[in-house]
Amino acid sequence: MDIISQLQEQVNTIAALAFNTIGTLQRDAPPVRLSPNYPEPPPTAASAAEDAANIAEQPQLMSAALVKAAKQFDSLVAALPLAEGGEEAQLKRIAELQAENDAIGQELQKQLEAAEKELKQVQELFSQATDDCLNLKRPD
Repeated sequence: MDIISQLQEQVNTIAALAFNTIGTLQRDAPPVRLSPNYPEPPPTAASAAEDAANIAEQPQLMSAALVKAAKQFDSLVAALPLAEGGEEAQLKRIAELQAENDAIGQELQKQLEAAEKELKQVQELFSQATDDCLNLKRPD
């Protein structure tokens, strides 16, 4: 897999981890009284104490995975090749590649036209052969 594809895959991984981390934090957040005008949140059950230990540990694990993914992304970015020669050299290389692309495009166009001409000839010969077979009379 090339470096750009690896970077895209890493960005997708970071996005998924961030999405899951935020969703988990929202899901597991304890109820909070926002204003004195609102009623008190309902009390938590006794089994919630065990869940609280798991809930407290989970954000730490998820944030560690997010940091690890970000560090992997940074290492991939550091592995990108540096642009050689600056902007002028890049523009020159782009122009060369465009000229090469145009030349190959013209060659492909010529090949396409030749193939279409050959196809037309084959279709005419096939049509003539089928007409000859259909018009063939039996000997008397």
